[in-house]
Amino acid sequence: MAQMAEKFLLSKLSRAGFVALIAIATLCAVLGEPMVAAAAAAAAGIVIAGKTFHPNRVHQPWPRIQQAFFVVLLLILLASFWTGPWILSHWLYALPLVAFALVPPAAAAVVTLIIAVLAMIAAQWAVGLADRHQMISAFLLTLLLSALLVFLRDYKTRQLAPLRRTDELTQAASREYLSADLHKEIQRSEREGTDMSIIMIGLDTHLSDDEPDEDIRSILPRIGRYLHSQIRDFDTYYRVADLQFLVILPGISTSDAIARAETIRKGLATLLESHGMNLTVSTGIAGLNIGDDANSLQQSAANALRRAQQQGGNRSQAYSSWSQPAQPSQPRAEGPVA
Repeated sequence: MAQMAEKFLLSKLSRAGFVALIAIATLCAVLGEPMVAAAAAAAAGIVIAGKTFHPNRVHQPWPRIQQAFFVVLLLILLASFWTGPWILSHWLYALPLVAFALVPPAAAAVVTLIIAVLAMIAAQWAVGLADRHQMISAFLLTLLLSALLVFLRDYKTRQLAPLRRTDELTQAASREYLSADLHKEIQRSEREGTDMSIIMIGLDTHLSDDEPDEDIRSILPRIGRYLHSQIRDFDTYYRVADLQFLVILPGISTSDAIARAETIRKGLATLLESHGMNLTVSTGIAGLNIGDDANSLQQSAANALRRAQQQGGNRSQAYSSWSQPAQPSQPRAEGPVA
């Protein structure tokens, strides 16, 4: 709930900031201040291309677009040292924080160092500016405060990392930890010589004529609780997509994983039916084989799930074999297509 409130607040602040920057750009353009107008427009571009403005903008090309707007803003502000207006140079105070938010830390440190050097050189040349020394002192102090804020942000991120391992809605582990955790389980299985399997679970929404997304989202917490009730203490389940989950089963062979997948599939179907949803569930099972890594094992389970859904859904499908048709009511492993 706290994360949702934080995202909502950041979204509102982003929209308010975007409107304010557009208003500044328009006003300055009307008043004949093209440099200030261009800087405000570039800053508005940074805001509107950010993930806080819209969640989908975490994907490419939006991060690249946001970085391009940042480079444009940086060039405009640096140019203002030589061409004026000097009032625009005060915008440089915020650039270190923006740099560390948009580009990798090493690149942000280089950008900040270049900004500081060019700012001091430009201030020394601006002999007509009475308070140039005070401005440089304030700028260096701002750099120190920015460095402190960046350090505190990274420290907070490290401290809160364990709390952010779970998906807020379903309490499943976050997808970003799946590859690393699966890699560790594969290494443990190979070291101890034990079996390991994974189950990919997907709702067959493509087979429904309705638009059930909103209804499904309302019971996602119940789906998460049901999955949690079906796994052992040392099993882990992840939300890998909007309506897909993956379960890691250490020490479980493929045949046992098929039986567990069927139990989960039927239980989820009953849960959906009890909420008036005419939806079925399919599962894809993959066992660990020699040469598998985290990516190949996930891909095997995803292929098995896709195969199950292509065959009409409402079934469990093992990647190890699919030469025989799997019946919805009985888990059957089928052989690979020749």
